Order: sequence, then structure tokens, then C-alpha cells
Amino acid sequence: AAAAAAAEAEEAEASAARPEDGATMSAVCKALPSSGPMSICDVSHPLSAEELLSPGADATTADGDRDPMLPNGTPVETSSPASSSSLLNRLQLDDELDGETRDLFVTVDDPKKHVSAMETYITYRVGTKTTRNEFDLPEYTVRRRYQDFDWLRIKLEESQPTYIIPPLPEKFVVKGVVDRFSEEFVETRRKALDKFLKRISDHPVLSFNDHFNVFLTAKDLNPYKKQGLAFIAKMGESVKYVTGSYKLRSRPVEFAAMGDYLDMFSQKLGTIDRIAQRIVKEQTEYLVELREYGPIYFSWSAVEEQLNKPLDGASNCIGSCCVALEELSEGMSEDILPVLREYVLYIESMKNVLRKRDQVQAEYEAKLESAACKKEEKQGTPTDVEKCQDRVECFNADLKADWDRWQFNKRQDFRHLLMGMADKNIQYYEKCLAAWESVIPLLQEKSEGKSEDHS
Repeated sequence: AAAAAAAEAEEAEASAARPEDGATMSAVCKALPSSGPMSICDVSHPLSAEELLSPGADATTADGDRDPMLPNGTPVETSSPASSSSLLNRLQLDDELDGETRDLFVTVDDPKKHVSAMETYITYRVGTKTTRNEFDLPEYTVRRRYQDFDWLRIKLEESQPTYIIPPLPEKFVVKGVVDRFSEEFVETRRKALDKFLKRISDHPVLSFNDHFNVFLTAKDLNPYKKQGLAFIAKMGESVKYVTGSYKLRSRPVEFAAMGDYLDMFSQKLGTIDRIAQRIVKEQTEYLVELREYGPIYFSWSAVEEQLNKPLDGASNCIGSCCVALEELSEGMSEDILPVLREYVLYIESMKNVLRKRDQVQAEYEAKLESAACKKEEKQGTPTDVEKCQDRVECFNADLKADWDRWQFNKRQDFRHLLMGMADKNIQYYEKCLAAWESVIPLLQEKSEGKSEDHS
């Protein structure tokens, strides 16, 4: 009995000194990088990490606190970025990561002016690279003019009525630009057309549309354009019949909320767009004044021997401010105003889809009432009523999915827009501050010279 008691005591001591197997496995698993399935959107990019830890490493601060780590064991810097440019680079890197899963890339570039006896117009090169089986070749290059882009938009609206079609820039009017063949107008339109095609190519349904395939691959679109004229006329008659024969009772709550949101968003965005354009105009006028203001100090310095250096410094300082303001104004015109304008047009496109949804629902309600009046309960619901109900349900599902996708893209676009606006304004004020600070030593040098003269 004594021997058995001694053996039990030794075993208890050994057990206390040895960690439990579960604890050991937990510690090992904690240090190992995660290899489970995870969406790339859920993984933050380690932008500020200077080095990667080994799988078994355990990062700890001087105070004994564990550094924050990603699921794969990578340490992350928690301090805020040194400048707004760091945040802008982070957004760009996120976009590059998202692009890794894409299989269709479309670009619009190389605008060219064509002059003929009948008309003058601009064409753009549309380049396509893809790995999709729907395309016969991996790369295509075609030239398209504005009316070709407009044809594509119309065909998408006809063939995919349940989806939100990205807007095209206005055909004739771009505010602030008079000559539609000027470099500024052409470049603004090229960027807008490029954005239009990229929106479509990134869409999970529109990018597989046959008309989009034809637009990207066919050397001549004219044969395809002629095929659709009769269908368009027929479609117009059908829409008139539906809208004229029955009035929708009321939109479902969720779609009524969409309409209310679009009305509010349109009002806010329209106001921002008008003010932004006014700011750009005022910046342009201020820039003209500054360009006249600086040379006055320079010419004055030539006749003021005692103030030569300070006046010359002030002239150079104002010149630097002119350059900084010109860059700020160009950034507003090229990067901010087009985004605002695109979403103003987007609102009209979305309202158009909502109206089409209402037409389909109105058709369903009309046929349902007609069937009730004929008292066909015994025969069951007529087939055409069931088909209309299916159309309404499909339309609702597609529109909801596209609405969520549009909201996500909107958040991303305005996140980029506001970050870029902040970055450009910070750079502008930093340059102006540095320019004016460069004048201070010249003024101090003159003050010290006067003190020595008096002594």
C-alpha cells in the first residue's frame, strides 16, 4: 500500500510539471498561420509591416503586450499613416487585389479625329484582353465612335431590362467646354467611355451579353445595327400598351424606399455638383488674378534696392502658389467633377429601371384582376398570370442584387473621390505654406541688417 501511494504521488508531481496536451496543441495552433478559406476582401493588406514573422515567432512589445496580427501571423502597424497619400495608395492596392480574379479587361484610348465631306467625328480604340471561352481570341482591338457606345447602351437596356445600365456621358454638352473637338473635351469623354465599358465588363451578367461581345470584337457594327430597328419599334408599342391600360396600385415598400433614396441622393448630389463647378470657376478666376499679382512685386523690386530680395521672394512665392492652385483646379476638373456628373446620370438610369419594374408589376396586377373578374377560380390560376408573376419576381430579384452592387460601387467611388480631394487640398496648402515660409528668412535678413546699421 505504501509503495502504491508513493507511485501515485510521483505520477501527480510529473503531471503537474508537464503541460496538458490540449494546452500544448492550442499554443502550437495559435502560432501557425491560418490556412482556412477566406475571401480576399476579408484580408487586410499589411501595408505598414516591415518584415514577416516566421510561423513560430511570437511578436511582443517592450511592455509585454502582443502586437496586433493578421490571421496569417503578419504584424500590422496600428499607427495612422504619415500622410493622406498613404491612404490613397492603400485604396489603389485594394483595387489591384480585386483585379486578380477578373477575366475580362477593356480599355478605351487613342482618340483620333476623322474628317470627311459629310461629317467630322472622333473614334476611340477599344482594346480587350480576356480568358473567357465566349471569345474566339484572347485579344481584340477595334475602333468605335460615340454613337457605337450609344448603340451598345440601348441594346443592353432592351435585352437586360432588369439591370441597371451604366450611363454614358452627354453627347453634346460637357459644362465648361465649348469645342467638342478640343483636347480637353475629347479626353474627358474618353475617360467617361472607358469607365462605361469597365462598369459593364465588371458586371456578372452584363459582361456576358451577346451585344457586348459584338461591340468588343466586330470590326464593323453596321450590319448588327440594322438588325434591331424592327424590334425597337415593336418594343415601343408593347410598352405603350402596358403603361396606358393600367395604373400601378403602389410600389412595394423596399422599392418605394429605393425611389425615395434616389430623389434625396439626386437633390444632394445636384447641389454638390453645382457648388463644385462654381468653386472650379472661382479658382480659375483667382488664378488669373494671381498671375497678374506676382509680376508686380518683381517689377517693383527692380527700383527698390533696399527691398530687392524680399520683393523678389514674394514674387517667386506667388508664382509657386499659382502652380499649386492650377494643379488643384485641374484635379477638381479631371477627377472630381466627372464622378459627380456620372452619378447624376446614374440616377436617371436607375429611375428608368424602377419604372420598368412598375410596368411589369402593373401588367401582372391587370391580368390578375382580369382573371378574378372572369371567375376562373375553379380552373386555377391562368398560365399567363403565372408567367407575369414569375417576371415580377425575377425583376425584383435582379434589381435588388444590382441595387446592392451599385451601392457598393458608390461607396468605393466616393471613398476614392473624398480621399483624393483631401490629398490634393493637403498638397496645395503644404506647397503654399512652404512658399510663404521661404520668404521669412529674406525679411529677417533685412531686419537684422537694419539693426546693425543703427548700432
